Amino acid sequence: MKASALKYGILSFTAAIIVVVLLIMPFHAFFTVWLGSNIGHYTAVRLWKEVLLALAALGALYLIAFDKKVRLSTLYHELTWLIVAYMAWQLIVGLWALHNHNVSAKALAYGLLINTRFLVFFLVAWVVGTRTKRINLRWSRLLIWPAIAVVAIGLLQAFVLPTDFLRHFGYSDKTIYPYETINHNANYIRVMSTLRGANPLGAYLLVPFAGMLVLMTIGKRNWRRWWFLATLLVVLFFSFSRAAWIGAGLVAATVGVMRLPRRDQIRAAYVTAAVLVVLGGITVLLRHNVQFQNIVFHTQEHSAVASSSNNGHLTALKAGVHDMVHEPFGAGPGTAGPASVYNNHPARIAENYYLQIGQETGWLGLAMFLSIISTVGYLLWKRRTDPLALTLLASLVGISFVSLLSHAWTDDTLAYIWWGLAGIAIGTGAVQTEVKYENTLAEPKRG
Repeated sequence: MKASALKYGILSFTAAIIVVVLLIMPFHAFFTVWLGSNIGHYTAVRLWKEVLLALAALGALYLIAFDKKVRLSTLYHELTWLIVAYMAWQLIVGLWALHNHNVSAKALAYGLLINTRFLVFFLVAWVVGTRTKRINLRWSRLLIWPAIAVVAIGLLQAFVLPTDFLRHFGYSDKTIYPYETINHNANYIRVMSTLRGANPLGAYLLVPFAGMLVLMTIGKRNWRRWWFLATLLVVLFFSFSRAAWIGAGLVAATVGVMRLPRRDQIRAAYVTAAVLVVLGGITVLLRHNVQFQNIVFHTQEHSAVASSSNNGHLTALKAGVHDMVHEPFGAGPGTAGPASVYNNHPARIAENYYLQIGQETGWLGLAMFLSIISTVGYLLWKRRTDPLALTLLASLVGISFVSLLSHAWTDDTLAYIWWGLAGIAIGTGAVQTEVKYENTLAEPKRG
């Protein structure tokens, strides 16, 4: 009894950490900037979630060691060892780069952190999911309720608040700049709400967008859901994240294919085709309109900006491909992506998450990461009758596209929320399909 009580206590503690992280992460950037500006130590404050992750990982390791059901569901699964191998390769390449002075210690530490933390969180959530359904049963609240606040603040930023309102909360060029523009044009402000930027906001919104679409296919489509969906799309539009716009279309298409009856799918296809034709016509008609050029193309004729963001994307992509060709084993974590700013040489920002991983860990590292993504996607597809699994599968399709044009998975909020929920979905799904073992860790009855 004592052993069982201890295991249940550790399970509950670890599950509580997951819930806290999922609820707070949409506001992580805002709270850490605000708190850091008041007490100092901004970098240390940002690590609060990693401290919780370390505690949760200890709880997960205990459950793996002393719970047979958890071991059978996680430790003996090939995905677990693929993730372990990927993280080990990150460490090996990183230490070799540090030994050869290709990366600074700070850049290496940060690179390893952002490349692996979401995978550790995924494994922790997977362990918890094999032993309790509580988080799975409440996933919509954990996802949608914080998103409502994010969307509300985004609307205020778009229509009410002054452009530099976030300066009052410590936003600056030393933390997070209080606003973003299109090509440094102050007439085109990009909404970022409580996220660390407009592009991260767009990528994050794909997850609650997918969740709401799934919920509307299985439940009553009341006016509150329609209202939230509409306001979410408004905020998504004013993020001016073109990759996220396309990602939202891919999310909707995935949910439609998975959920809609054949007849409705055909109708949706006709409507989509008609919309694309209309959008094409609008593009032709407004191609010389300055506002349209800035919003859609992020540039304009006779622009005073010497190089547009489009040129920057293309240049960065070419540089990333060049690096992968000439460094097939990678230069080490921290030598590319956001962490590379901490090196003594110019940062390498490929604006493509896959190229970043290739630059850092070579072709082998990229292949392992793509295998992890593919395996997780396949496991979610197998569990697609579960609303949470379908939400994550649809959003993964959209985020995978966004990752082609940004370092999507390096964003704290998106990485922790998506991979944490994915661990819960896969862990809970495994419990429903595996052979039933004697329950040595029964949850107390409600009544």
